[in-house]
Amino acid sequence: MKFPAMYRRALPAEARIGTWLAPDGWALRRFDWPAAAPARGSILFQGGRGDVFEKYLESFAAWHDAGWHVSAFDWRGQGGSGRLSPDRHVGHVENFSEYIADFRAFWAEWQAVTPGPHVLMGHSMGGHLALRAMAEGVVPDAAVLIAPMLGLHSPIGARWGERLAKFVGRLSNPARAAWKGNERPATTDTREALLTHDHGRYEDELWWQHEKPELLMGPPSWQWLIRAFESTRALRDDARLATLRVPTLLIVAEADQLVSPVAALQVAARLPAAQVLRFGPESAHEILREADGVRDRALAAIDRFLAAHAPGPAR
Repeated sequence: MKFPAMYRRALPAEARIGTWLAPDGWALRRFDWPAAAPARGSILFQGGRGDVFEKYLESFAAWHDAGWHVSAFDWRGQGGSGRLSPDRHVGHVENFSEYIADFRAFWAEWQAVTPGPHVLMGHSMGGHLALRAMAEGVVPDAAVLIAPMLGLHSPIGARWGERLAKFVGRLSNPARAAWKGNERPATTDTREALLTHDHGRYEDELWWQHEKPELLMGPPSWQWLIRAFESTRALRDDARLATLRVPTLLIVAEADQLVSPVAALQVAARLPAAQVLRFGPESAHEILREADGVRDRALAAIDRFLAAHAPGPAR
């Protein structure tokens, strides 16, 4: 389903942008786009490292048009939720448990005031945190994990990559940037090539960065990188994955150069209620912001999955 550019470079008139206070008082920027009654249900969509919800307005519009209430929030330390590093362009966090604490509190409040069924979606880091939250007790009616960060790409492998990150992180301030530019080191690919084959959608992100420069995020800190290795390893080894009964769709780009598709497929094989949609070299990391052939196929698969597992009231 195609939508005009207004859904890519302008906020919907009916959407609400506000602030939600985490239990410790930290202010997180939130997005809510209520559905017309009777709502089909509610989707909470969480983006990846450095993401902002503006990047996904086009997909939000497709779901909203289908009757879904759509919500999102910027993770602590990025977007409009306030930064955790003295250098505001460095994506820093002390521990991923901070993300989980924010998410669990937001989910509980959000679930109580939005129409069901309640669907959890996450892209990249958001997919990792969504699955980790599920392993730790959050129970949506259905979940969709898009290019989930269940393992990090490392030229020396995850085990040695984690050891190297911890060694270098101890040499100086771990809140400093882990690298200078691009999405990851040791690659000659441009940032655009790592994210999407669709130049127009890539330019949408640059447009938002120009319009709202305060949302711009650069490389992660060494501490973020260390915690990302730790959290993904711990989740892959978590025995609770085999007990999760939440219907879960994993959408995996097998040519992904930012997160490990192999790790995602291995985790999917352990989830008792998982389905997998795979893309080949036609898709880079940002599947929902890919060229129409990829994006439309992904959205259609999500629609079918939700119709089967989170049907909601008849409209």
